[in-house]
Order: sequence, then C-alpha cells, then structure tokens
Amino acid sequence: MQPKVSIAINNYNYDRYLAQAIESALNQSDTNVEVIVVDDGSTDQSRQVIEQFSDRVIPVYKSNGGQASAFNAGFAASSGDIICFLDADDMFLPHKVKEVGAAIGDPTVPQWCFHPLQVANAEMQPIEPMFQVGELHRLDLRQDVKKGRLKGKLPFAIPATSGLCFTRSLLDKILPMPEAEAILLNDSFLQFAALGIAPGVALDQPLALQRLHSSNAYTQNSQAHQMNAPIRILTASALRDRFPVMKRFANCLYAEGMGLYWKRVGIETRIQPWVDRYQAELSPVEACEIWMRATYHLLKP
Repeated sequence: MQPKVSIAINNYNYDRYLAQAIESALNQSDTNVEVIVVDDGSTDQSRQVIEQFSDRVIPVYKSNGGQASAFNAGFAASSGDIICFLDADDMFLPHKVKEVGAAIGDPTVPQWCFHPLQVANAEMQPIEPMFQVGELHRLDLRQDVKKGRLKGKLPFAIPATSGLCFTRSLLDKILPMPEAEAILLNDSFLQFAALGIAPGVALDQPLALQRLHSSNAYTQNSQAHQMNAPIRILTASALRDRFPVMKRFANCLYAEGMGLYWKRVGIETRIQPWVDRYQAELSPVEACEIWMRATYHLLKP
C-alpha cells in the first residue's frame, strides 16, 4: 500500500516565494499527499497567498514563534505516514515523494531519509548543472552517536530543512521539540535526534531546489557564523535533555559552541542561562573534556 505523505511547509514573510513552494508540493507525481502550510505570524501578504490554495492545503496560522514552533505545528496538523518538511523559499522536484516513499515507506526499515538540495538562484535556476545519481545508502549511526565516536561530525553532509524526511513513528519520539530563542533552535535538532535514535537512508539524488537569495535567514546570512555558537549551545542542551543517550554527542556540539563564543566578545545575555544550566549538569570529567574541545575550536583557524 502506498504510504500517505504529509508535506509541511513552514513560512515566515516569504509571500513572494510561497506560491511556488505550495505548487511544487501539490504537483507531485504520487497523489497520496497532503500539504500543510504553517504561517508563523507573517506580516506580509502570505495569508492571502495561502488562501488562494485553501481548498487544496491545510492552513495553519499561528503567532510568530520561530522554526521550531512551525515544525511542531506542522506535524500536529499532519496525518501522513511520512512527513517531509519544506522551507517556503524552496521547491520540491515532482518525483520527490515517490523517491522518499520508496526509501522509507516500509515501517519495518529506515525511519529517516536525507537527500541533497540542488542550489538555485533567486529565480530558481540551478546555479550548477542538475545531477542525478540516485544511490541509496543505509545508515545506522546510533552507536557512533551514543559513544561519541563522531566527535560532533558526520560521515556525510546533512541537508537543510527541505531535504529532511521522517516516518511518523520517528517524529512521534522527537516532536514536539523545544521552542527556544526563535530561529536559534532549528532543524539541527531534528537532524541530530534522528541520527541518534533511528536508522535511516541517505540519497545521493537531489529532490529539491534550495533558493539562494538576499533574505535567507541562515544560508546567505553574512552573520551566519555568529549564529553558529548559540545554535550549537541550544541544540546540545535540547538533545541532552530529551535523549540522555546522546550526551556525548551533545557535549561535542556544546564544546564547539563554546569555542566559537570564546572567539567573540562573549556569550549573549539570552544564552547565558542555557550555558549555566548545561555546565551545572556536567561531571568533572565531562567539564574537562569540553574545556579541551572548546579550546581546540578557539584555536582552530
């Protein structure tokens, strides 16, 4: 039986791109699809755009709470066996759902599917030639994460939101995710939580276009390197709280965040409580290991 796929689009003030994203979700070659559009308190014309598709999508209107809260709201409104997330400024290729369903449609096998994104310009013209490899790699990194062997790194490149797909049973364990500091707790939590608690597959084939433009919240943000430190701190804290088995991996992320902070003037006031709480939960051995790792990231070019 063909699995039902929910496509959850998260949007904040992307009215100029939103219709194209919705159309790409609706125009999938597989038809057992529902499309949920979460508007995270936009102040532009996004609501009017969504209303143009009102009979074909499930609209969710909420106050602004950041990407984490949009993920939570989209999942809560979904009913599919598989959930694919889509940023409102990106697009799915027409065969995306078919390929993902083939990869993780059987509930007895991999529970997540990550695939690369084809980078495109603001007009959605691929910046590099489209490539089609299509190989599938089954991965089970749970023991590597548990034992800290990855040292905060991964053996393959994890895509951004529009390349993340999960079975419903897996997201039931991960969501709702903490809704901390708006954009600063983002898809990193979904990515690492999935790797730490379930086997999955990585596809070589790009199944979505990622639009690069002047308003990208993170990808094209000139201040992105400054956002890395708090993102790592918050993600590490959330992972350690929710999944204690991942604490070694979380400690690696936390140490990297602290090292990045040491390169700057200091820790922002809003992040300091998270740092204080994380530090308070560490054993002396953990604190020493984190200090050494943070020093490495401080000195790293």
